[in-house]
Parts: sequence; C-alpha cells; structure tokens
Amino acid sequence: MDQSTTPLGGPERSLLQPKWWHTATVYQVYPRSFCDSNGDGIGDLPGITSKLDYLKKLGIDIIWLSPIYKSPMDDNGYDISDYRDIASEFGSLADFDQLVAEAKDRGIGIMLDLVVNHTSDDHPWFLQSRQGSDNPFRDFYIWRKPAPGGGPPNGLKSSFGGPAWTLDPATGEYYLHMFSRRQPDLNWENERVRAEIYDMMNWWLERGIAGFRMDVIDYIGKQVDRELIKDGPHLHDYLQEMNARTFGSRDILTVGEAWSATPGAALLYSGRDRQELSMIFQFEHVTQQWDTVYGKWRPKPFDLVNLKTVLSKWQLALSEDGWNSLFWGNHDLPRAVSRYGDVTGYHIESAKMLATVLHLLKGTPFVYQGEEIGMTNVPFTAIEQYRDSKRSICTGCTWRPAFPQRSLSAGQTRTVAITPAHRCNGVRPPMAVFRPAYPGSKSIPIIRRSTPKLPSETRSRSGTTIAN
Repeated sequence: MDQSTTPLGGPERSLLQPKWWHTATVYQVYPRSFCDSNGDGIGDLPGITSKLDYLKKLGIDIIWLSPIYKSPMDDNGYDISDYRDIASEFGSLADFDQLVAEAKDRGIGIMLDLVVNHTSDDHPWFLQSRQGSDNPFRDFYIWRKPAPGGGPPNGLKSSFGGPAWTLDPATGEYYLHMFSRRQPDLNWENERVRAEIYDMMNWWLERGIAGFRMDVIDYIGKQVDRELIKDGPHLHDYLQEMNARTFGSRDILTVGEAWSATPGAALLYSGRDRQELSMIFQFEHVTQQWDTVYGKWRPKPFDLVNLKTVLSKWQLALSEDGWNSLFWGNHDLPRAVSRYGDVTGYHIESAKMLATVLHLLKGTPFVYQGEEIGMTNVPFTAIEQYRDSKRSICTGCTWRPAFPQRSLSAGQTRTVAITPAHRCNGVRPPMAVFRPAYPGSKSIPIIRRSTPKLPSETRSRSGTTIAN
C-alpha cells in the first residue's frame, strides 16, 4: 500500500476523480465596470468580447458574469425582472450568444450568476402575485398576514437593514424580502416555482453556458415562520432536485454562495456522492476579520496567523472529498491587495504574493477583474461618488491605451468612479501581477494548469494527507 495516499494509520482511500474545473481558473467580470464598447459610460457584453484575447493570454478558463439579465437595477442586476432577456445597457441576446461562441473558440466557458432566492418586484410573477390572494401566482412569493395588533408578521430583518417585511396596501398582507423591498423572496416550497426555475436554467444551458454561480443559495430552504433563513431543512433536497432536473447530466461548473457554510456543510453541498454542486463559496477567511459587534463596517487589524489557520482548516477539511473555491475578493469585498497587502511600500510584491498563495492552494481559483494588475481600493472624496455597495470600493477596470483618451458624451455621467490618475493601476503591463519576474515566463494560471500536482501529495504535521 502506498502510504503517501492514506492518513497515518487509516484505511486506504480513493482519490477524487479529476474534473476539468479542478485545474481551471475563473475570472469574475462585473459587466457594468469592465469594458465599455460604445462610449456610453457603461460596460457591456461586446466590451467583454473585445477582451477575450487578453483573458485567454492571462490563462482564464471560465468567465463568471455578474447578473446581465433584464432588471430595474435597484440592486445592480441582482433584482431580475426577466430571467430570459438581457439588460439593454449590456446588450442583447445576440451579443450574449456571440460572447459564448467567441469565448468557446478560445477554450473559455461562460458562467452565469443565478439569482433565484428572489426576483425584482417588476417581475411578471410578482406583478401577478400582488393582485390578490386568489391569484394563481400568489404563492410564488412569501406572503403573511399582519401580526396580531398590526405590524410585520415576525421579527425577521433584511440584510439591507430594517424589517424583512413590506406591507402591500392593496391586499393588506406583507411580503418577505431578505434584501431590498424591491426584491421579494421566491417561495421555494412551491413546486411550480421550482419547475419554472429549472426550466429557465435548462434554457440557458442549451445556449451553451459552462456553469452557474448561485447567489445566496443557502437561503432557498428558509422557513420564515420559524425565523429560519439559512440552511433550512429542505435546502439540500432542493439542490439535489435541481441537480437531477437541470445540470446533473452535464459537465459544467456550479458554485453556491453560502456565507453560513461550515466545513461539514461544505461536504453536504459538494461531496462526491451528494449530487448537488461542484463547490461553494465559504467566507470564514473574510468574516474572521470582522468586528464582533459592527461586523464588516469595522474590520479588525489584519491577523496573518488567523488567516493561515482558517485557510489550513479548509484545505484539510476538503482534502479527501468536496472541493474548495479559492478567492481573495469579489464584487462585495475590498480589493485584495488593499486588504491583505502593503499598497504604499510593497504594492506589486504584495499582489504577486497574494496571487501565488491563491493559485498554489488546492481548489479552483476565482480572480476578480483587475486583481491581475493589483488594483487597489479607491479613496473617494465625496458621497456622490458612491453609487452602490457593490461598487463603493471595487471600481472599474482601466484599459491601456484607451483609458487616458476616453471621454463621455455631453450630459452623461460616469456610472463608476475610476481610480485617480496618480494611483491608476491600469498603467502597468497586463498580467504584471500574475507573471513571474523573469523574461518569457507564463502567467500563474497557465503554470498552475500545466502542473497537475504541486507537489504530488503533501502530508501535514498532523498526518492528514493533502492532495495538491
């Protein structure tokens, strides 16, 4: 028996079957702030298509698109009014199909952001639902009568602040929204809702996408009368049903956003025999830096030992089953090099260090746009520059040489503030962070993909085997 593949003193185990996404690198694009192709100040799908060669050279295998669906943009696309159409500011379905086709020609897949915990209040389902308690779409959403004596049905709070219930005067009942009042929560206990969602997912899969990132997926099993929102008793039943009726027979990547996840829960989501998801986003390395009272609004000083402890914990927990997603930042988080590095004295060195750590851990790396050139937080000086929580820190990508000459038409305003010129990260050569210092070298994602085991297997001090 080869002891290098077994825990000390433990039984022989089988290694995970290799999947294509085990060696892939995912690049998140926030379309509005990525690349503007027509000069209207808003990034768009043709703009993304125009940068495919750049992303190919970088070594990207999957592009994760933040929501591009038709939406009133109350929450920047995370409030969807039509799951089968594209927001006009981003382009058209024809533009999307062209992006998928041209990306495929370069060996790159397109992953969509799937937002099915809630819709927009402009969605036709909700417009029907609020017409009356006898409407066939009423129970597509979660409605409750006022509490005895009046007021919200219970004490649930919205993640955006205030009660999670809003009164609909026309019917005299409250609807649930765990986020904005314009984002009513879908009722996943309704089989018709689930059937509609699965049909929509299959519609996109038929268009050739390579996967789904699932927004707040740990919310869909909620039981509101018990005030239980995350990790409800039927959460994994729904995911197994989704798997069976949509992507289970397809070779795609699925990743669920689960702020509540523990290592044990991660194995339920992504265990090899669970028939649920490829992996999840867990956020323990993020939340352990938050203040115990004020949360993310008052982060603790950076603690390297605690960070290493959390990363090691997750590497060990999913070493034999399940799979880790690896990331420093995304559209909801500060720029990685500003949070974990030294942007005043060792900017490039910090960014290279973070990239090296990320890509040499076991798991699938996710890179947020601009991370590959070490983009930093932006020191806004006026409240008017803050357009929304998802872009208050993570500003748009800057492209050379177009950016310095770029201007907006008369009467238009920038939708995203750009890093001031004296700190503009885009002036560095593309991939400066992801490329080692010596001439002719490949980017880190390409090196990682072409080196299956770094090293073959490593045994921790505790004796647990970690497959790399």
